[in-house]
Amino acid sequence: MTPPAPGQTAGHGFPPLPPGFRLGTSTAAYQIEGAASEDGKGASIWDTFTAEPGRVVDGNTGAVTCDHYHRVDEDVELMRRLGVDGYRFSVSWPRIQPTGSGAANAKGLAFYDRLVDRLLEAGIKPMVTLYHWDLPQALEDDGGWLNRVTTDRFQEYAAILGGALGDRVEHWVPINEPNVVTMLGYGLGTHAPGKRLMFDALPVAHHLLLAHGKAAIALRQAGATSVGCANNHSPMWPASDDDADVGVTKLFDAIWNGMFSEPMLFGRYPVDLQSLLAEVVQHGDMVTIRQPLDFYGVNYYNPMKVQAADEDAPLPWEPRDILGYPTTDFGWPVVPDALRELLILMKARYRAALPPIYITESGCSYGMGPDADGVVDDQPRIDYLDAHLRSVATAIEQGVDVRGYYTWSLMDNFEWAEGFTQRFGLVHVDYATLERTPKRSFEWYAALAAAHRATR
Repeated sequence: MTPPAPGQTAGHGFPPLPPGFRLGTSTAAYQIEGAASEDGKGASIWDTFTAEPGRVVDGNTGAVTCDHYHRVDEDVELMRRLGVDGYRFSVSWPRIQPTGSGAANAKGLAFYDRLVDRLLEAGIKPMVTLYHWDLPQALEDDGGWLNRVTTDRFQEYAAILGGALGDRVEHWVPINEPNVVTMLGYGLGTHAPGKRLMFDALPVAHHLLLAHGKAAIALRQAGATSVGCANNHSPMWPASDDDADVGVTKLFDAIWNGMFSEPMLFGRYPVDLQSLLAEVVQHGDMVTIRQPLDFYGVNYYNPMKVQAADEDAPLPWEPRDILGYPTTDFGWPVVPDALRELLILMKARYRAALPPIYITESGCSYGMGPDADGVVDDQPRIDYLDAHLRSVATAIEQGVDVRGYYTWSLMDNFEWAEGFTQRFGLVHVDYATLERTPKRSFEWYAALAAAHRATR
C-alpha cells in the first residue's frame, strides 16, 4: 500500500501528521482491570508472581489497580474526551477461560462485549490484544510457554474471541512483545513466571511465535479482516567500534529484534540463531508462523547500547547507559530520533515484506501528581510525545508507511515488577481513591487529535 501524502496538522505547531493518520492510546488487562478473582476469572501467572514476596518493587499487585473492570463507562468517557480514534486493549485470558481451556466464561465475555460496544458508540475503533502476559496459571502448571501444547490452547482461545467480537473489532494483535515474555519471564526471571533459564528459554520464543500464527489463522477463520502484531523493537548501538562489542551487539539485535520479526515476515530465524532453535522447530512450523500480516505493530521506548561481557558472565552481552540524553523516571534515555532510525532501518531490512506500520506503544514514565489546584503539570510527557510524533512524521516523509501512533498509556497503572512506582498515563490515578485526573498531557493530546481531525 502507498502511504498517504504528508500534510501539516492544523494549528498550535503540532507535529505534521498525514491525513488519515490514527491517534490512539493503549492499556493492558492485568495493569488496569483489577477484579482479579471476580465473575469466574481464574488465576494468572501475574496473580501468582505478585503474591511472592520480593517480586514487585513496592509489594503491590494487580488485584485492584485502576479498577477498570467496574469503571468501563467512566474510562470510555475519558477516551471520548481525549478524542482518539483508536484504543488498544488486551483481553485477560483467565477471565475468558479460567484454566486456559474449555468453555468460555460468559461473564468474562460479557465484559469485553460491553467494552467494545461502548467504544464504538464513542467513535473509537478497538484494537484487541489477545495476550498481554497474563497466562492462566493452570497452563503454567503444565509448562506454560515451554510446553508446545499451550499453542493449541491459545488457538482455541483466539477462536472464542474472534467469534464473540470479530464483527466489531477493527484490528487484532495475538501476542504483545514476545521478546519481553521470553527474556524477562523465562530467561532472566524478573517478570512472571519468574524462571531464570537464560538461553534455555529460547523454546518459549518459538512457541510464542507458533501461537501467534495459529491465532492469526483462527481469527481469520472467525472473520477478522486485520491481524497484525505488537513487537518491541529497539535500535542497537555497540558501546564501541571494538570487534567484540560490534559482534555481540549483532547477536543481541538478532535475539531482541530479528528473532520475532524475521519468522513473521520471512518465515525463517536469523542465521545466527538457527542452530540454537533447530531442535524445537517442527515441520511446517515456519509456514504457520509466517501468516500474512495486515499491519506490523512496533512498540518503541528507547535505543539500547550493548558491550561484550566478561567471559565468565552468564550472558555474552551487557547493557550500557546511553549518556547525553534526558531520562524518564524509569531511567530510560529519551531519544526521539532513534524511533525514526528504527523505522527507516525496518523499511530497509524488510522491504516489500513489511506491511503498513502502527506504533502500537510509545510513552514515558514521569511521576508528577496533582498540585494544590488539582493540575498535573507533566510537561516532560508533552515534550516526549511531541518529539516522537515528529520523528514518526519525518519517517513518513522519508517513505515509511506508518499509519498510526498509540501512546502508552491511557492512565497510570500497575507497571509489572515496578508496581505503582512508575506512571505512564495521560490520566493520573490515585490508587487509594481511584480518582482519575487528566494531566496536561491529556489536554495536549486532545488538542492534537482535534487539530488533526480538522485536516481530514
